[in-house]
Amino acid sequence: MSRIAIIGAGAWGTALAIVAARKQTHQVTLWANESEVAEGIGRDRVNHRFLPGFVLPDSIAATTDLSAALRAAKIVVSVMPSQHCRALFERMAPSLHSEILFVSCTKGLEDGSLLRMTEVIAAVLRGQHFTPRMAALSGPSFAKEVARGDPTAVAVASDDAGVTRAVQQALNDSRFRVYTNDDVIGVELGGALKNIIAIAAGVCDGLGLGHNSIAALITRGLAEMARLVVACGGRLDTMAGLAGLGDLVLTCTGDLSRNRTVGVELGKGRRLNDIISGMHGAVAEGVFTTKTAVGLARQKNVEMPITEQMFAILENGKPPQQAIEELMTRAAKSEVY
Repeated sequence: MSRIAIIGAGAWGTALAIVAARKQTHQVTLWANESEVAEGIGRDRVNHRFLPGFVLPDSIAATTDLSAALRAAKIVVSVMPSQHCRALFERMAPSLHSEILFVSCTKGLEDGSLLRMTEVIAAVLRGQHFTPRMAALSGPSFAKEVARGDPTAVAVASDDAGVTRAVQQALNDSRFRVYTNDDVIGVELGGALKNIIAIAAGVCDGLGLGHNSIAALITRGLAEMARLVVACGGRLDTMAGLAGLGDLVLTCTGDLSRNRTVGVELGKGRRLNDIISGMHGAVAEGVFTTKTAVGLARQKNVEMPITEQMFAILENGKPPQQAIEELMTRAAKSEVY
């Protein structure tokens, strides 16, 4: 049996561990930052904090020891929040080597550097004198539904076809369909940027706006996502796929979306700090990604009005109603960019 190490025992990491263990050809180690999470899995086979109600297969071991989690791993799946990616890989680096396949499932960008997660990982591991073989996995995939076994489809992207085939073989089954792609930029940026648009969709809902508003927001949000993806070297067709439109629709409309929930509460007038403190450690990546996306868009000279307005709400406390009014009263122009 091959070993898979999953670094990050939040809801998404735990759901991916369940998927990997279903194959019955892998020994899966799930690394948790919180000792109570690892202890609960070891004792009850349940991640009570982040994914309650789902019994984990016996082939999943949980630990808070990074070196133990990585020991003899053939595939390392990183599912930590984006703001912790660099620090964790720096801690992991002494236990890593060039034969490992790395799969980034974190949907975010690094603050300050404006880097995608695979770029962060590559930057860290270059210091170990090897170039990692990497892929990025993204797509419409609420953790609870994945854990429950609902039919789900995602995309895994790498510039190394051997890596995408290996990851596809490791995770694909009758309930979790993995499609391959070679557009790492598009898949990663799609997964990160859709969270910002989901916050905006939540704001619309919190303000009591209807289906017309949400449909317009999703469509124009996809347009600005696509502009930035192409400016960064990704492909337009990726934005029509699972990591683009698929994940965007899910995150903007599904009640399980943490980013949409943040937007709903903002639209109702709650303060961001109060919303975050009530999430009990769960992460809404869009809150962290918005500032970085604005920086990247300005660097690439790409117009992203929805993202700019979400930045003004999140960073400057701009009233949501005012942000929506400013979006609607911008100068009239052609739909085609």
